[in-house]
Amino acid sequence: MLKKLTITIDERVYEGLHKVVGRRRISRFVESVVRPHVIVKDLEAAYRQMAEEEAREAQALEWAEGTVGDVADETR
Repeated sequence: MLKKLTITIDERVYEGLHKVVGRRRISRFVESVVRPHVIVKDLEAAYRQMAEEEAREAQALEWAEGTVGDVADETR
């Protein structure tokens, strides 16, 4: 279900939205920007999905192992 929302923004932002995003696309644009900040995700499912992506997991492991030496070299 869609809900209508009235917001107040700076005139320059308003003009920029029309210029960059285009008329009739602003609502979709604003929702796509705001959604990740207000909709709570199922983190466990997201982590499970990320773990299933073998290439991404390999990169993450390589990065993590590469940074371990950096911490050991830091002065306290």
